[in-house]
Amino acid sequence: MKGVILTILMALALTSCSSTAPDSSDRLLVVRNATILAGPALERIEAGSIVIRDGRIAWVGTDSSLPAWAAAGESLDASGMTILPGLVDAHAHIAGLGASLDTVDLVAASSYDEVITRILDDARDKPTGEWILGRGWDQNDWPVKEFPDAATLDRAVENRPVWVVRIDGHAGLASSAAMKAARITAQTPDPQGGKILRNPDGSPTGVFIDAAMDLVERVIPPPSRPVRRARIVEAARNIAARGLTGVHDAGVDQDTIQLMRELIDAGELPIRVYAMLSDDSELLDYWFERGPLIDYGDHLTVRSVKLYADGALGSRGAALLAPYSDDPSNSGLMIASTDHVASRAQAASTAGFQVGTHAIGDRAVRNVIDAYESAGIRPEQRFRIEHLQVVSPEDFPRLSGLGIISAMQPTHATSDMPWAEDRLGADRVRGAYAWRTVLDAGSRLALGSDFPVEQVDPFLGIYAAVTRQDLEGAPAGGWFADQRLTLEEAIRGFTLDAAFAAFEEDRRGTIEVGKWGDLTIVEPEPRESAASMLPSTKVRYTIVNGRIVHRSE
Repeated sequence: MKGVILTILMALALTSCSSTAPDSSDRLLVVRNATILAGPALERIEAGSIVIRDGRIAWVGTDSSLPAWAAAGESLDASGMTILPGLVDAHAHIAGLGASLDTVDLVAASSYDEVITRILDDARDKPTGEWILGRGWDQNDWPVKEFPDAATLDRAVENRPVWVVRIDGHAGLASSAAMKAARITAQTPDPQGGKILRNPDGSPTGVFIDAAMDLVERVIPPPSRPVRRARIVEAARNIAARGLTGVHDAGVDQDTIQLMRELIDAGELPIRVYAMLSDDSELLDYWFERGPLIDYGDHLTVRSVKLYADGALGSRGAALLAPYSDDPSNSGLMIASTDHVASRAQAASTAGFQVGTHAIGDRAVRNVIDAYESAGIRPEQRFRIEHLQVVSPEDFPRLSGLGIISAMQPTHATSDMPWAEDRLGADRVRGAYAWRTVLDAGSRLALGSDFPVEQVDPFLGIYAAVTRQDLEGAPAGGWFADQRLTLEEAIRGFTLDAAFAAFEEDRRGTIEVGKWGDLTIVEPEPRESAASMLPSTKVRYTIVNGRIVHRSE
């Protein structure tokens, strides 16, 4: 009975702010006959309708009380479907996804031999001198869990330049021809924040970690502007098809921003983008002088900066307070010093920009918190830590004191759990991927995927968050199950808390009158099916700004 009363009160609260009758110039979309998860508490409205007028939600309630003036709008019958607030991925890489869709896909390759086979398949269609590029290999998925080497690759591709990036984007494998083009030899020193893996004689094995990757990447011919444009379009369509209405793009350059603006002007960018500027002095000087760009064409905001404190756990580049349990001579790599992060944080703050810093290891996390603290960051500025994968117990309470938003990716935990304890040991791993501890410490939890590192599908992230299991249901009961989220908390991480992390909670994140007309329409309802069925959730429609940008066949 209590639930019924709450539903009625919710419907009354939503419809009480409904708009007056539209005129003929208004753009109306009426979504009817659905179950609606409305308001901050995701209250169910059965047999409900939503009216979107000129991109904003104008009315929410039951079908039986739908106002007569709504008949003038385009009608969408969502019978048997459930309407969620538009889902948002709070940490991802649009250009990286576009490139991955346009180069060799090495994701889920079960061995180094399979990686080479996929590279050879791609090479057949390319001229001999053209670079072969790819992404997605992960030695942790192979029978022999060792980094690959150029010598084995060379025997297959001979004198062709090859550069394939590890799945996390923090290591890459180069063929000898690629290293020759980059003039890399045994005498090439490790750059600051990077590492060249070497043979006993000092010659490079072909694997380059973090900052060392630039030694190869700087000589790769860049894609043409039309190719970059096409990649962004293809990535955005792919994103919309997975039910995402928006993305926090974690690290963009000026040309990517300009391409997005051109696509918005042409009506070709179907999703909203919250862009985080890359840590480039010239780029930041340009934007800090001009200030943030808010809601360009209702689709693009630029008001954040992406920094890197360390590398990744899978490639042993994450900076740890103590050495790796499976590599006692190695404590990871600091890509940026505490002073650099503090300096950037202070400059960004003065210019009205937020900062989100990649920090995966516990040493990197502590250094970033220290840097924000020394820069005098205030909670209302909503500074972020991206990933926050390994945290020392005494540092969790410090997050809420500074108002730091934890931008975390649930599928990282379920991808890494087969080997994370090997890297960290039995004690330290308990402070890793600790979503529940983060929430209990009072930090906001904005969820994402980090695609193309993980898959785009947000329902895989929601599933990982509530089960802490892989797609086969292992381990039974979940990996460190005390860190699981409730379904409502997981959905909030992809909706309202993602909106808060972008200063957009007054415009998106819940289904309420006055907010943007961004909806994700699915079946079955996530709360009505078993958690194990979440990965099978079907996205039927994605609506952005009151326009249907994806419809399922």
